[in-house]
Amino acid sequence: AANRFAREHFHEWLMDADVGKPAREYFLGRGITLDTMTELTLGFAPDGWDNLLKVMTSAGFSAEALVAAGLLRENDRGRRYDYFRHRVIFPIHDPGGRPVAFGARALDDSNPKYLNSPETAVYTKGNVLYFLDKARRPMQDQRSVLVAEGYMDVIALYQAGVRNVVASLGTALSDGHARLLQRYTDEVCFVFDGD
Repeated sequence: AANRFAREHFHEWLMDADVGKPAREYFLGRGITLDTMTELTLGFAPDGWDNLLKVMTSAGFSAEALVAAGLLRENDRGRRYDYFRHRVIFPIHDPGGRPVAFGARALDDSNPKYLNSPETAVYTKGNVLYFLDKARRPMQDQRSVLVAEGYMDVIALYQAGVRNVVASLGTALSDGHARLLQRYTDEVCFVFDGD
């Protein structure tokens, strides 16, 4: 429930005329249309330490639940703060379409450039493929899948009409990933970056 609420709020921030302008400009500059942003519920986490914390605790979520979901971090003094700040947001779903985590890219020179949710009770990076919820049926129909490296690779292919595409979330393909793919398809084609 926390991830679902966060996904919707990140998307609202992206589509807000003022708040989301830098994130929309980033996506548009990468060739991603407003329709695709909406269809895929892409999002934005504005700069600031407690934007999501305030919104979600006001909606009745406990800070402890938000830490457990990987949406907040806690420092050694017990202060809680938003995990994602000034980043575009990519919701990560399980095969049934439920949001389980988020990927995020910095809009400035912050490091790391890409930041994924930490592993939680519902998210283990080696067992989740980005976009599998959308690619599952096309993979079964075509009996093949393209495995890309990152979010933008998948989104660009999807927007161009390629539906049987997933990403390994920037990591090497794991045994868990291979087992997932084996459930849905016979042929796997890797389209990783040259590096």
